[in-house]
Amino acid sequence: MQDARFVRNAFAGIAKRYVLANHVLSLGIDVLWRKTTARLAAERHPQLIVDLATGSGDLAQSLQAANPQARILGGDFSVPMMREAQVRGFPQLIAADAMQLPIIDAAADLVTVAFGLRNMASWPSALQEMSRILKPGGQLMVLDFSIPRFPGIRQAYLFYLKQIMPRIAGAITGQREAYEYLCGSIERFPSGSAMLDLIQANGFRSATCRPLTFGIASLYIAEK
Repeated sequence: MQDARFVRNAFAGIAKRYVLANHVLSLGIDVLWRKTTARLAAERHPQLIVDLATGSGDLAQSLQAANPQARILGGDFSVPMMREAQVRGFPQLIAADAMQLPIIDAAADLVTVAFGLRNMASWPSALQEMSRILKPGGQLMVLDFSIPRFPGIRQAYLFYLKQIMPRIAGAITGQREAYEYLCGSIERFPSGSAMLDLIQANGFRSATCRPLTFGIASLYIAEK
């Protein structure tokens, strides 16, 4: 279980500098990861996409650009983060906990969540709720950080994750403690086959994993 209260307060504290911190910490590669996700989403021609943990709306806006025919609905439990999404021109938002969504059963063609599932209080409960709101055969896309498997890259990345990233993010946002938690959550979060097993045990089938940038991030795709 994650500490939902701490996560809520952490994101409230970093909301105004969150986008800048992401771009700096990833050297801008996070933009490409979101574009890849949005491009793959467009292959299914979804009509309703629910983007959970939408935060400042980065993925939602990429999805809208790649899927102009779709309605994109962003949901998050952090109101300060969603205010940033509004400032950046994305208004289709609902304040909601991902484990208790105010959305009817089988409403969405696609559910996406980028860098947010690992911060939810219960990963199984969140996945089950995502399955509930998807139509039969609907698609789930989870984009998140993962730990590279290649030994040299793995060691370098873990050093960056534990020693460098919290310091840089702390300097940008003034909230080093929040990033110490967030960086630690990456190492604890299941990845690769462990994430596929988690997804398939909670309402999904045909789960696949696409490593991005040497496995620093991964995109998981599954069907209800």
